[in-house]
Amino acid sequence: MSRIRCERGISYDEERKVYYLYSELGRDANGKRLRRYSTHPTISAARKARDAYLLEKEQAKAVPPTKRTLDHWLEEWMKEIIIPNRAETTVYGYQKIIQNHLSPALGNIPLQKISSKELQHYYAELMNQKGLCANTVRRHHDLLSAALHSAMRQELIFRCPTDLVEPPRVIQKETRYYTADSLKKLYESVQGHWLEPVVHLAGSLGLRREEICGLRWDSVDFQLRKIHIRAARTAAGAKIIDKETKNRSSARVLHMGDDIYHLLRQERRRQNERKLAMGPAWPDSGYTAVNKNGVPLSPNGLSVAFTRFIQAKQLPPLTLHGLRHTFATIASAQGAPLFDIGKALGHSTPATTGKIYTHLVDQLHTETLAKVAAALQ
Repeated sequence: MSRIRCERGISYDEERKVYYLYSELGRDANGKRLRRYSTHPTISAARKARDAYLLEKEQAKAVPPTKRTLDHWLEEWMKEIIIPNRAETTVYGYQKIIQNHLSPALGNIPLQKISSKELQHYYAELMNQKGLCANTVRRHHDLLSAALHSAMRQELIFRCPTDLVEPPRVIQKETRYYTADSLKKLYESVQGHWLEPVVHLAGSLGLRREEICGLRWDSVDFQLRKIHIRAARTAAGAKIIDKETKNRSSARVLHMGDDIYHLLRQERRRQNERKLAMGPAWPDSGYTAVNKNGVPLSPNGLSVAFTRFIQAKQLPPLTLHGLRHTFATIASAQGAPLFDIGKALGHSTPATTGKIYTHLVDQLHTETLAKVAAALQ
């Protein structure tokens, strides 16, 4: 094989008609010179690759050495950046990932020596040996990417290794929902049950379970038949957290139809009666979703109770969140535009609605094509 040296680090292979670039990587533990080779179609491409590598080496020299391990940096990152600026539920989720997985597997590795190969192996081990799903492992990747990019901005590392790995692809979960007839059957089955107001709020208004648990009586305007969605109750492990709605668009005002109006009126009377009967023992929390003793319902407890109810009544499998999907699907079938459905659900943009409810987009696309075909006949 005949190679002609063109300039520093670059040679031309006349037989293969490609340019070879070799880069000096230093020496190994035995003093042997280490080189990295790559091929390029033109000399300009080889020069560009060489200049990029030399710039990377200079940047690496400019980053002061640190003895921080990944554990040290994650602790600092959580304390100074995440905890002051993120919701408590987000902080809790990050802490569980770090404590249960990242710290045992990668925590002792020096921050400046974490490689993309180690991260790729970590992702594979989580899926193949620990049985975590792709979506869960993707959350690990997103956390690492955010933490290491932050380290790069603070000039603790010169390159972010997560940029060089291939994270698991997010798998869209199957959206389960009821038809209008199935929802009617559910409403008949839940009549008189303590879950009845909850089921109607989710199925007829599309509320999230956190919004149902966070709904207070002072946000229910019976005179104008309006419900103001402006708070949520969610769980971080065993701890229940009162917070604002998911985002600015989630704060919205919804009209009460007859079913919601009468159910909430009935629930208000029931709670007032229990309050009189229990006296000071009644915890006057102000929430609409409480048990018979006035204790506010937890989001997780509500989901479990609904699933058990569905199973006991031998109804088609559905989660409480599936009622939100049901609302969107029935609204679309009745001709409601995607924009209006998204506004009712509290989505920030119609794109968010379309991304979550792809079956609605497919349905609208099919209807549009049918209308075009009909117009051309």
